[in-house]
Amino acid sequence: MEKIIKKLVLILICSFASFSGVLNAAETINEKIQDQSNDIQREATQKIHRIEEAACMKSDLECLKEKAANRAEETKQTVEDKASELKNDVDD
Repeated sequence: MEKIIKKLVLILICSFASFSGVLNAAETINEKIQDQSNDIQREATQKIHRIEEAACMKSDLECLKEKAANRAEETKQTVEDKASELKNDVDD
C-alpha cells in the first residue's frame, strides 16, 4: 500500500514538473513566496506525521490505518499545492 502511494506521489510530482518547464511563464514574487511556504509546510507536516507514526502505541492495524491516512493527507496537500502552482504559471 505504501509503495503504491509513493509511486502515485512521484508520478504526480513528475507530471507537474514536466508541465511547469513547458509553460515558461514568469511567477510573481508573491507566488514564489507562496510556493516556498507551501513546500515548507508540507515538509513540516510530513515530519510530524513520521514522528507520530514512530510513537504509535496502538495495535499494528491501528498504526497502519493512521499511516495510510497520513500518506493520503500528504498526497492531497501536494496535489493541491502543485495545482495551485500550475494555475499561477498559466495565469501569468
